[in-house]
Amino acid sequence: MPPTRRALLGTLGAAALATVAAAPAPESRPAAPAGGNGPAHALGTPVPLRLPAPTGPWPVGTVALHLVDDSRPDPLLPAKPYRELMAGFWYPAEPGTGHPTAPWLSPAAAADWDAHSAPALGIPTGAADWRGIRTHARTGAPVARRAGRLPVVLFSSGDGGSRALGTTLVEELASRGHLVVALDSTYEAEQVEFPGGRVERALPLPDDLTPEVIAALLAGHSRARLADARFVLGALDRLARGDRPDTGTGPLPDGLAEATDPARIGVLGQSLGGSVAAQLAHDEPRVRAAADLDGALLEPVADSGLAEPFLLMASGTKTLRTEPSWASCWAASIGPRHALRLRNTAHGSYTDLQILLPQLVRRLPLPDAAGLIGTVDPRRSLAAQRTAVAAFFARYLTGRPTDFLDRPGDDWPELEVLR
Repeated sequence: MPPTRRALLGTLGAAALATVAAAPAPESRPAAPAGGNGPAHALGTPVPLRLPAPTGPWPVGTVALHLVDDSRPDPLLPAKPYRELMAGFWYPAEPGTGHPTAPWLSPAAAADWDAHSAPALGIPTGAADWRGIRTHARTGAPVARRAGRLPVVLFSSGDGGSRALGTTLVEELASRGHLVVALDSTYEAEQVEFPGGRVERALPLPDDLTPEVIAALLAGHSRARLADARFVLGALDRLARGDRPDTGTGPLPDGLAEATDPARIGVLGQSLGGSVAAQLAHDEPRVRAAADLDGALLEPVADSGLAEPFLLMASGTKTLRTEPSWASCWAASIGPRHALRLRNTAHGSYTDLQILLPQLVRRLPLPDAAGLIGTVDPRRSLAAQRTAVAAFFARYLTGRPTDFLDRPGDDWPELEVLR
């Protein structure tokens, strides 16, 4: 069963959209029962799925905030006179009990993922227990006082992707002493759940996804995300001053306002999210470092380069020369820059799918996942990503010296330094 165009946009992202545009249109299919669009799951019991625990010294807490920007109409749905977002805040937490672990996807979003996103990846509706996936973060837990003021990292997923797809990296950074703010792009992400169980789905894509149409879509999505990020940076400033930046959700975790350090901000993104991270670092003086996980870059940063520290992590056989936007950005950049490639990976290796799909492949007759997540050992791939991303932000947000980014060493044969 071929993936939908929306799934291809969301999963493959900017680096592979030219291929998507040239691909045949998806076959038409009759609607599946109960809102699903895939075949029934013959095994009956959904496969349970688990995420690996973070490795940092701190327990992790999280809270989801509903943010409303009434200063502008929604850039993707202009008839709506304001922009609303969901943002997940992840941070080092005090140890203790009394706060439940957060789900990977909130309940209504998980149901929508099961009905629409999973079948687009070849996973039948009802085959996996998406709703049962738990993170290792406790909802609303108090912020760890001993962690001090927390450097901030904004996270953004690939085009069309949920913020949940970066959970394994986000939790890792939080466990190592960062405040991570993961953003969903409403009306671009396949599903965003708001308080009360309301789910806003992605706007339909045009039928004719020519390269020109794709370029225009990505440019529009990038502009929307950049404006969202600037709004969130303002919300963080207000939070540090003691103002509550959200509506319609419960109390903020104890200590969150006092712990936020808006003077130390980095950005991290996968695919289109990585392109947006680079552009935000280029445009926004408050951003001190940017990391791009396998995302092709868009103009103007693709041509003008960066003065800020920049980490690029590539997949497959890509190099700084095979991706034109990387080559032009690298040549024009004047700041510290590091490029690593994870061998035997694919574009989806930089998402939580690298951990979740192998668990399904062992239980279900699914198509070969190698084209999406490569053949690398997913545990090694995740460990390498966690180590590299944490080393980058430790170096440029907290001033901890490390040479890992330039010399990973013999312990990391999966990592290759690109010159």
